[in-house]
Amino acid sequence: MTNKSDNLLKELDYSVLQQCMHCGMCLPTCPTYDETKLERHSPRGRIALMRAIADDELELTKAFGDEMYYCLGCLACVSACPAGVNYPSLFETARAEIERQSVMDHPKRDFLRWSILRVLFTRPRLLRLVGRMLWVWQSSGLQGLARRSGVMRLLPKNLRRLEPQSPTVKKRFSHQLIAPAESTAKPVRHVAVLTGCIQDIAFSDVNRATVDVLLANDCKVHTPTVQPCCGSLHAHNGDLDSARKLARRQLDLFNPDDYDAIISNAGGCGSHLKSYGHLLKDDPKYAELAARWDAKLKDIHEYLVEIDFRKPTCTQAKTTVAYHESCHLCHGQQVSAQPRAILRAIPGAKLVECEEAQWCCGSAGIYNITQPDTANRLQRRKIANILATDAQIVATANPGCHLQLVNGLKESVPTNPPIATPTVTHPILLLANAYREEAKRGQERSEI
Repeated sequence: MTNKSDNLLKELDYSVLQQCMHCGMCLPTCPTYDETKLERHSPRGRIALMRAIADDELELTKAFGDEMYYCLGCLACVSACPAGVNYPSLFETARAEIERQSVMDHPKRDFLRWSILRVLFTRPRLLRLVGRMLWVWQSSGLQGLARRSGVMRLLPKNLRRLEPQSPTVKKRFSHQLIAPAESTAKPVRHVAVLTGCIQDIAFSDVNRATVDVLLANDCKVHTPTVQPCCGSLHAHNGDLDSARKLARRQLDLFNPDDYDAIISNAGGCGSHLKSYGHLLKDDPKYAELAARWDAKLKDIHEYLVEIDFRKPTCTQAKTTVAYHESCHLCHGQQVSAQPRAILRAIPGAKLVECEEAQWCCGSAGIYNITQPDTANRLQRRKIANILATDAQIVATANPGCHLQLVNGLKESVPTNPPIATPTVTHPILLLANAYREEAKRGQERSEI
C-alpha cells in the first residue's frame, strides 16, 4: 500500500466502514441523493468510496474531496440507518485526510480556511472585536449607504452574494447581558451555560433567555464571560487538530463534575459538544474527563423536559408556530419531541406541523457558502413548506438554520397579494417571554 492509503486506513475505523450493509434505507433521507439520484451522492455511496480508498482500490484525489464536501453532513442517514453506522466519524475523518493530503489546495481557499478556522474562531476576543465592527457597520447607516451607492458591486461575486445574508449583530453580547453567576434564592440544581461564538454576538438574546428559563426552574447558573468555540466548524471542515484543541479548552473551563448539567442551546454546536468523548478518546489526559462531559452535556430543550419544567400559566395572544428541526438537533442529538413539548406548553401558541420538518434547510454550517446552488434549492423547498402552514412564527434551535430561514423568507414571501412574513425565533425565547409575561402580570396584581 502507498503511504496515502496507509494514512487514511489508520485514521478511518475500518470496522465502521464494514458496518454499512448497503441496504438503501438512507437513500430517501439524503438531500444530495434526492437532488441527483447518483449513488456516489448518497451516504452508502460515500462510504463505499471511503472503503475503496482505504483498500487502496482508488486514489485519494480532488474528485474524492469534491464528493465528501458535497455532503451536507445533515446526519439524516444516521437516524435512518438500521446498522447504526457512525457516519459522522467517517465523514469528519475523511475530510481531515483530504485536508492533510492537500488535494483541495487553492490559495484563496487555503487563506479563508486559515483566517476563519485557525485565527477568527479560535480567538473569542478577536471574534467579539470583529462582531463589534460589524455592529457599527450595520447600525451606523454605512451598510445601507454602501448598498444604495452601488459600492457593493465592486466586491467579488461571492462576497456580494454573502453580504445580505450576514447575521445582524446584537448591540450587547452575551457577557454584557449575563453575569458569570446567577441564581434563585433556593436553587436545587447547578448548571453551566455555553454561549457559543456566533450565538454570542448575533443571538445573545437567546443566551439571556436560556439563563432566564433555567433560573425560572430553580437552577444556579454559571456562565463564564469568555468561552471558546466548540470546534464543530473545524471538525466538519477537516481540521480535527483545532477541534481537539478547542475541546480541551472547554474541558479546562468547565469541569463536568462541578455541574448537574452543561447546557447548549444551539443544535449544531450541541451535537458536536456531545462527541468530545469520541474526539478525545485517545488522549491520555482528557479521555475520561471528556466521557464524563458527554454524560453531562444537555440540549436546553432536552434538559427542561428531563426536569419537568414549570409550565407558564398566563394567557397570551394567540399565535401559530411552525417548528423547523435543526438537523444536528433531531438527527445528531435525537432531540425532536422535546422542543415541541415546550412550544405546546406556551399559552396562546398553537403548534402547526410543517411538511418535511426534518429535511435540511441548506445551511449546514458553511454549506450555503461553499455549495450555494444546492443550498438555495433546499432553502426554497423549506420555505415553501413553511409558508404552506400559514404560521405567524417559525421556531428553530440553531443559528445557521435561523439565518437561512430569515434570508429565505425575505426572498420568497409573496408581495402580490402581500402576506405577512413569519417571524423566525428560538423556542426558548418564546418560553422566556411567557415566563416574563407571567411575572409582569403577577407584579401588576400585587400592586392592585
